[in-house]
Amino acid sequence: MCSNHGNRGVVYTGPGSVEIQDIAYPKLAIGNRKCEHGVILKVVTTNICGSDQHMVRGRTTAEPGLVLGHEITGMIIEKGSDVEFLDIGDIVSVPFNIACGRCRNCREGNTGICLNVNPGRAGAAFGYVDMGGWVGGQSEYVMVPYADFNLLKFPDKDQALEKIRDLTMLSDIFPTGYHGAVTAGVVPGATVYIAGAGPVGLAAAASSQLLGAACVIVGDMNPERLAQARSFGCETIDLRQDATVPDMIEQILGVPEVDAAVDCVGFEAHSHGCSHHKEQPAIVLNTMMEVTRAGGGIGIPGLYVTGDPGASTEAAKTGQLSMNFGLGWAKSHYFVTGQCPVMKYHRNLMQAILWDKVQIAKAVNVKVISLDGAPEGYNAFDKGAAQKFVIDPHSMVV
Repeated sequence: MCSNHGNRGVVYTGPGSVEIQDIAYPKLAIGNRKCEHGVILKVVTTNICGSDQHMVRGRTTAEPGLVLGHEITGMIIEKGSDVEFLDIGDIVSVPFNIACGRCRNCREGNTGICLNVNPGRAGAAFGYVDMGGWVGGQSEYVMVPYADFNLLKFPDKDQALEKIRDLTMLSDIFPTGYHGAVTAGVVPGATVYIAGAGPVGLAAAASSQLLGAACVIVGDMNPERLAQARSFGCETIDLRQDATVPDMIEQILGVPEVDAAVDCVGFEAHSHGCSHHKEQPAIVLNTMMEVTRAGGGIGIPGLYVTGDPGASTEAAKTGQLSMNFGLGWAKSHYFVTGQCPVMKYHRNLMQAILWDKVQIAKAVNVKVISLDGAPEGYNAFDKGAAQKFVIDPHSMVV
């Protein structure tokens, strides 16, 4: 069925370069095995993520030819014989984590570190280096395995298309930002510092508000992104200033510390102040320990890698960073790292969107682009555009 379709996708062709290329139309197969538990999706929306940008900048071990894209929302157009609870025509959100639903970690809800979908390590994702070799979804069509377990069906197709700019965030950045806030211990009345005003940082800020935080402070070096954070009620600090982060927080809160902190930057972090042009990969982690109160939590959804060929030091090329861990120990901090287990949160966050409890598309400043516009979107995002680029391969977004 549907094999007469062509397919095109966003392909990483080398550092700084992506192209739209003809790619294979997906099959219900994993290698040489039939995949009766999978579905083929007509991609409704697929988003450009900061994690994609790390690869495109050449800051990972990704090889040219990789089809990118792990933030996917689609319509089922074909399904395997083992798919029982989803139907042709359903519109679904695809968690960026691929999970089997059968292994120990999946059964415990840790779907970001499934044991059966990646021969190299625990955890898999679509279109990402070292994450199992799964074809990415920045394309017209994509295959999703273990569909009954992985996919979140939207209850009403018309409503889904009306709110698709918000719902497309459920595949990754909204749950990821929410996970960062929850694991940092954000509760009603909390004060929160979020490092990074990119889309995940903005999603973490909106999530902190949803969780009832009293004050959300966002730090970045990009004035446009800081303005975007202020647009929905966040306080901001400009990390290009020579003042210390504790001092800038004290100017807002009256004290130089917060209850919870969320690192939404990751391994390409830069120094603060006048030396902000210099890369310093552990600066955010060390700052978090400095500004988080004793006994507080630090959520780390920002990406850290074990292989970074573009790192500024030999140690950082293998993920070894100079952390002031003794400070964190002395202050009894706890740290939560790793991929967000999207399925832990996406149904409730869908309900928050459908019942207008959060305006996530507005918070992250969604801009819808065509598939052919993806290279330009990557370029603008790399230059610091205060936008979240959503690819609409079939012109389905109205």
